Amino acid sequence: MITVNLYYKGTNGNARAFADEMESSGIADAIRAEKGNLRYEYFQPLDDPETILLIDSWSDQAAIDAHHASPMMAQLAELRDKYDLHMTVERFVSDEYRPDEKYIRK
Repeated sequence: MITVNLYYKGTNGNARAFADEMESSGIADAIRAEKGNLRYEYFQPLDDPETILLIDSWSDQAAIDAHHASPMMAQLAELRDKYDLHMTVERFVSDEYRPDEKYIRK
């Protein structure tokens, strides 16, 4: 699994408005329905109302590549420009090594 954390940064509530429009327009649901998408969720840091975090997980790189080639990417880019957002990205690849499991309360 590959997880990408995208931090959308804006001003005057634009990052939240972007996430709201992604949800209300159906673009987010269309991305969630793409083959290989495992997670597509927006969050807002408690200490930064001008940032929205997207946690976006995919089964593999081929699924991400197909997503990047999809028509939704153009729609997403249009909205990002509409709200004048800037981004930073973190990328994580999961492994099977789970030494922390004994500390996780389920």
